[in-house]
Amino acid sequence: MMPMIVWSLYKRNALVVWRIIRPKTKTTIGREPYGLFTSVSFCTDTSTDGFDNSTSTTGSARVKIFDRDLKRKQRDRAAWLMCRNDPFVDAVAENLLDRLQDCKKTFPTALCLGGSLESIKRLLHGRGAIEKLIMMDPSYDMVNLCKDAMQDANDDSIETSFVVGDEEFLPIKESSLDLVISCLGLHWTNDLPGAMIQCKLALKPDGLFLAAILGGETLKELRIACTVAQMEREGGISPRVSPLAQVRDAGNLLTRAGYCLPGVDVDEYVVKYRSALELIEHLRAMGETNALLQRMNILNRETALATAAIYNAMFAADDGTIPATFQVIYMTGWREHSSQQKAKSRGSATVSFNDIRKQFGSES
Repeated sequence: MMPMIVWSLYKRNALVVWRIIRPKTKTTIGREPYGLFTSVSFCTDTSTDGFDNSTSTTGSARVKIFDRDLKRKQRDRAAWLMCRNDPFVDAVAENLLDRLQDCKKTFPTALCLGGSLESIKRLLHGRGAIEKLIMMDPSYDMVNLCKDAMQDANDDSIETSFVVGDEEFLPIKESSLDLVISCLGLHWTNDLPGAMIQCKLALKPDGLFLAAILGGETLKELRIACTVAQMEREGGISPRVSPLAQVRDAGNLLTRAGYCLPGVDVDEYVVKYRSALELIEHLRAMGETNALLQRMNILNRETALATAAIYNAMFAADDGTIPATFQVIYMTGWREHSSQQKAKSRGSATVSFNDIRKQFGSES
């Protein structure tokens, strides 16, 4: 087995890219490696080095909620545990990609950020008429998994590049993309509005931003069971499930990031498991376990067993399975362009509503 070289790439001006180029023959796929190179990042952080300054005496303008280094390690682990045909992940990816079929516009150059990279690539099926696709994830192992999956599928219809990089420090040139897709990844960023602003800057005018994030009602059953178990066994509670955005916040996020024609809709998926332990294993395989900075590193064995028992007692179905709710918020936004429809300026109306009411009132 060849040794694996792992690069540490958390300076905002460095990344590694592998590019899958269209083969000259049908029997081989060529790989053209790129070395380390510098790239401008449109980061909204005001710190100078791009590293965690949550404990700095000078402080940072951003609030640190999640441990991004831990999340990268969880993504590394998920790359080895992940099921390539996860029904829940595939359903979210399929619903997100369906929005491309509603657009007559084509998207020659696209970026796929974190989360369900492999599912997005596998289920794309020519939607959006994408010619060049950049797949980016902070986890080296996850990027390597996507490369291997593409080689196994022997799909050379799209020129694909692979980038190891962080969503919080997007290493993409301004106005270089037609489409940005993020499926179940952006909810782990410390500065979600900032990450969305960087995505908008990377888009060309009239470029499309598509994202799916987990909403605040996700794993509500697990939250209740954990809270009750900790109160019983430890006499208090600590955060075991990460905070997530609420539906009412999604539209504000798009507007704050400066997107035009924002659209938000919500789906709820109920997944059934044989036990609470199977649910935890699924979360690990998706890379969706707790990554809070202010978390308890050790979970008491009695508390864990009590959580599983309470979960089963409160929510178990007649067939013995337990449900877990996943709320998914889909967000759509466009970068401003002169061809887009716009609201008329205030006071430009030529017909009074009073005249309309009189006219229709007289006819009735």
